[in-house]
Amino acid sequence: MAELANYDEDSIRSLDWKEHIRLRPGMYIGKLGDGAAMDDGIYVLVKEVIDNAIDEHMMGFGKTINVKVTDHRVEVRDYGRGIPLGKVVDCVSKINTGGKYDSTVFQKSVGLNGVGTKAVNALSSYFKVQSYRDGKTKLAEFNQGELTNDPKESKSDDRNGTSVIFEPDNTVFKNYHFIPEYLDNLLWNYAFLNAGLTINFNGRKFHSENGLLDLLKRKADEENLRYPVIHLKGEDIEIALSHSNQYGEEYYSFVNGQYTTQGGTHLAALRESLVKTMREFYKKDFDATDVRASIIGSIAVRVQEPVFESQTKTKLGSQNVAPQGPTMRTFVNDFVKKALDDYLHKHQETADALLKRILQSERERKEIAGIKKLANERAKKANLHNKKLRDCRLHFDDKNGKEELKDQTMLFITEGDSASGSITKSRNVQTQAVFSLRGKPFNCFGHTKKVVYENEEFNLLQHALNIEDGMDGLRYRKIVIATDADVDGMHIRLLMLTYFLQFFPELVRNGHVYILETPLFRVRNKKETIYCYSIEEKENAVDQLGGKPEITRFKGLGEISPDEFGGFIGEDIRLEPIILKKETKIKDLLSFYMGKNTPDRQQFIIEKLRVEKDLLEEEAA
Repeated sequence: MAELANYDEDSIRSLDWKEHIRLRPGMYIGKLGDGAAMDDGIYVLVKEVIDNAIDEHMMGFGKTINVKVTDHRVEVRDYGRGIPLGKVVDCVSKINTGGKYDSTVFQKSVGLNGVGTKAVNALSSYFKVQSYRDGKTKLAEFNQGELTNDPKESKSDDRNGTSVIFEPDNTVFKNYHFIPEYLDNLLWNYAFLNAGLTINFNGRKFHSENGLLDLLKRKADEENLRYPVIHLKGEDIEIALSHSNQYGEEYYSFVNGQYTTQGGTHLAALRESLVKTMREFYKKDFDATDVRASIIGSIAVRVQEPVFESQTKTKLGSQNVAPQGPTMRTFVNDFVKKALDDYLHKHQETADALLKRILQSERERKEIAGIKKLANERAKKANLHNKKLRDCRLHFDDKNGKEELKDQTMLFITEGDSASGSITKSRNVQTQAVFSLRGKPFNCFGHTKKVVYENEEFNLLQHALNIEDGMDGLRYRKIVIATDADVDGMHIRLLMLTYFLQFFPELVRNGHVYILETPLFRVRNKKETIYCYSIEEKENAVDQLGGKPEITRFKGLGEISPDEFGGFIGEDIRLEPIILKKETKIKDLLSFYMGKNTPDRQQFIIEKLRVEKDLLEEEAA
């Protein structure tokens, strides 16, 4: 038996603040990532800095925030009161130091723990903070949390406020990149939640006068809404909602200006109170799923001393709206009961349209009830024998302490025995699962959800994901479509995206669906091997290796050995997120690509064939 290591006084270490943040960044900013996911760490860093500027605006100081983001640098300038000059260094480098412990100064702030900018500082290769206050200024510069420049105060003609510039440390955030759409969504949310605030971002202006009404109009396809957005405002609460023609529920929830991507007590209270209020208004005991089916809604609340379930503040845990105030459930329910009931009584046309949508959902649910029961029985039986799903070992829940690993789980959806075999042999069995398709999936465009239960593969897939009854039970953080980079592979991608967009659009909107990028080329000599994801990367690799290296063109996932594949789905995995832009209309998008042939699509195909031909000629050269 090996000799046990000594455990004595010398084994005990005390880390300073920056060492601890760099050693355990997940405690402070959640997962790291490379920017492919909307909740990756680099966006949390941006948010932490902007949150401070927003808090100043909420307190009545500063109506403009300037934000500039380039490839690897972020600059934020607000026009609030400015950090007190004598505390500039302390506020960004001494843990649990800040002005937000005094609730009279920041009544309903997001940043309460004195951690945010310290984490940004420690995880940045360059960090500069500068405060302008009453004709004077003070700056400080850091490298990985270490103070590198601390000049004395000096005179300044600049307006009061604070400037923060930082560059995320690429030794922590490897190969990171900012995705513009994620930054746009982040900044638009700030604008919607702070009516009258102007954010200038990379030469563009973000401004809203109508709060959540503007948010819902931006998020929703207005042509797809069954009635005009209902917009309700009260003291410390604002709600906007409508029903659409899409499947599923879609919510955007906020606390003190913070986007709570995982909801929490305020969202749970909203979903409950909407059902209760509509049952009472229409005097009918609707099934809750019929009331909430196809709803798109948003809620924003202001809470004193909010309690979140993690430092990244993605889920509200507060049971009360204030230390001595009402429960969140009572607060939201009382508001919705009065405000929504009043609105529906005053807007009969909207009330009629809302009732019509609920009754339609009720009919659709009853129509597929029998098919659904048979499909569930088939799925249970198939699970005993089928090899379509090679599950991961991790089943996360709070009780076994594995909840923090939830973000690492992913399901690869692939086609063919060879491809699924390569992934299965090279995957991380703890967190990565594989679902194998049999040939090309059915084109479900234009069909009702009935087809999900009638089609065996679709039915088994929704059971594997555990999304039959909503997104709360989703078993994998990332759903990765892994197909060959050829025409057939692209077609399978389109068919799978059609399935998700048609029946489970919230999976896409909430950033769960990705495309796996695999290398097109392997360039190697006797000493080194480089995998390349484009013709440009291939050419650079040839120049780097010199001579006449061996070049292999991968035409299918099955050609890549399991040993090689392990490097492509491990720590350096490249994922392309599926992002729905503001102007994207799902119905029009699917109709163009997956509907019956149209002259527009024929012309599109002809143009793309020309591009493909040019690429093939360039590759051959």
